[in-house]
Amino acid sequence: MKEKFYWFVFCKQQLLTTESENGHSVPLSEEMPVPADEGALVQEAGTINGITCKTYPAGKDYVNENNSTDLRASYNILPEELYRMAGRCYELVHWDIHSRYCPVCSAKTIHFSKIGKKCPECGNEIFPSISPAIIVLIQKGNSVMMVHARNFRGTFRGLVAGFVEPGESLEDCIAREIMEETGVIVKNVKYFASQPWPYPSVLMIGFTAEYESGEIKLQDEELDFGQFFTIDNLPELPKKLSLARKLLDWWIEKQKNMKSHEQCKAK
Repeated sequence: MKEKFYWFVFCKQQLLTTESENGHSVPLSEEMPVPADEGALVQEAGTINGITCKTYPAGKDYVNENNSTDLRASYNILPEELYRMAGRCYELVHWDIHSRYCPVCSAKTIHFSKIGKKCPECGNEIFPSISPAIIVLIQKGNSVMMVHARNFRGTFRGLVAGFVEPGESLEDCIAREIMEETGVIVKNVKYFASQPWPYPSVLMIGFTAEYESGEIKLQDEELDFGQFFTIDNLPELPKKLSLARKLLDWWIEKQKNMKSHEQCKAK
């Protein structure tokens, strides 16, 4: 009996999916479910419950709106382990598509290791690149700052975030981004958690911080809204898949516990 693989097949950010009485999944089969694009790598991305996962890009003739799901939206229908693997696979596919030619001399690259390509002409090596970005929950007493970035797709309010620039530490980036975008100074910055954000190739690094000083003055080209909210008047929150939501859920639980403690003391 031949080995079966999970196949994570993409056309841009559309993921080939299947549906059965057991719910949504990705193809599980011995052979590739559809042909790969010409020149594409078929890459191994890891395993799920002992099953090897493979990934590659295919054309729109094979992956289309009738048989696929947007990668971001797949969070809502796929089991968590498949969604997480889909994100990793998309980053590998994105790297493959954008590294077929050497950025130094334009020669066609060759695949020489699991996640490595090399230029046979100048020797330049290319590996998947990850862009680090910070996201910060800013607390002021019993309130939290929430913002709306001009590039947000929805009407929800989120948290201050931004990419780390060359030569910056994470702490430098936090101070700069918050000051640039909101005019506020913070203190007591603490690491919270990190999350791969494959849209594409970002590593979100989450922190909490406390307001120290300053009045909110928004950077117009980045934000169109910013305000402190208490737990009693929260706006629309980000979706559950994001680190922003995990930070906010943590803060909400903390506020509820504080309220409960105060009520017990008052009795």
